[in-house]
Amino acid sequence: MALKFDLHCHSHFSGDGVSSLEDMIASAKRKGLHGFAITDHNTCDAVKYLIDKGLMREDGMPVDNFLIIPGVEVTTAEGHLLCIGARLPYLKGKPALDVCHMIHEAGGLAIPPHPFDLFRAGIRSVVLDVLPIDALEVFNAASTLKRYNQNAFDYAQMRRLPMTASSDAHHEAALGTAYTILKTTDFSVAGVLDQIIRGNDLNQSYLSPKENFKKTWGNWFRFRRKKKYEGGKP
Repeated sequence: MALKFDLHCHSHFSGDGVSSLEDMIASAKRKGLHGFAITDHNTCDAVKYLIDKGLMREDGMPVDNFLIIPGVEVTTAEGHLLCIGARLPYLKGKPALDVCHMIHEAGGLAIPPHPFDLFRAGIRSVVLDVLPIDALEVFNAASTLKRYNQNAFDYAQMRRLPMTASSDAHHEAALGTAYTILKTTDFSVAGVLDQIIRGNDLNQSYLSPKENFKKTWGNWFRFRRKKKYEGGKP
């Protein structure tokens, strides 16, 4: 059985995300995905919302034949780091090594997204070299330059790391642009996590210019909102 999962996407619980979780689920189902990992920036609020709404189960089993994996994209001191398969407290600014250990203690996988991307807080090799990561995102559909994905692929090959592909969607229309194809019959969070660290196929497509613009606009909005807040303005 081949399960199609987008392992890196954002809802409106991220400061730069725009779509509701309901719209994301509907979009993913239309595109033939079996599920996705919800990886909002520095918050797991979406997970609580999904469980409260009955769209996600605490035991890690699918709802209506669709599986959402808990996660979070942590802004560590050295760059972004995905936690896939577990919930974490607020850890923004903590050292990446410490966050890796906390991810493992919580039962999740540590996967650096868009490494080497100079414009998007990717963790560089000097730090990656000492991190006990479980896999590497080697294809990010929103990569600033294609060579950054190639750099990630080359690094994963050098370290013999499992590889993932993701959309990094911040809008439901972009969800599933790229995804990881997991060859497992265990349709559960535990089964997905077990398969991610093995060899998988990758579906690799880039965001359209329109979707890239939406993402850039969302990032700008998040920056402006943060700047206003820090300046004490409404």
